[in-house]
Amino acid sequence: MIEKKPEVKNANAAMLSNYEVFKLLTDLKEQRRDAGKSKHSVGQQNLNTIMYETLKYLSKTPCSRQSPEIVKEFLSTMMHHKLTKAEKLQLLNHRPQTAVEIQLVNSYSSSPEKELDQRILTYTYLYSLLTRKGD
Repeated sequence: MIEKKPEVKNANAAMLSNYEVFKLLTDLKEQRRDAGKSKHSVGQQNLNTIMYETLKYLSKTPCSRQSPEIVKEFLSTMMHHKLTKAEKLQLLNHRPQTAVEIQLVNSYSSSPEKELDQRILTYTYLYSLLTRKGD
């Protein structure tokens, strides 16, 4: 029997936030718990380990305290700012708290240097929105 390997059709089809991954894995874990215990193949056991480790990591990040309402409000607020999708995702996932953390988000930006100060102010403002709504 020839084993067919999975193919990635479009690697850049979508970027998921940590919240989306956390919610998906949490729901999947609950579905499996409701389905009951049964013996799993080695591949399934490996997948369970990956799921467990990912949930363990994400539970220590800001996404574990987010909700669909927080994400929706954040994204609607972001529409008025000239940030890339990747920058928005980084802000949502990491919620930078210090100037250094904000600078790291900006360092991956492809914007000209003259916009640096304005972007840092924008990041700081947007972070303040996240801290009010996310904790």
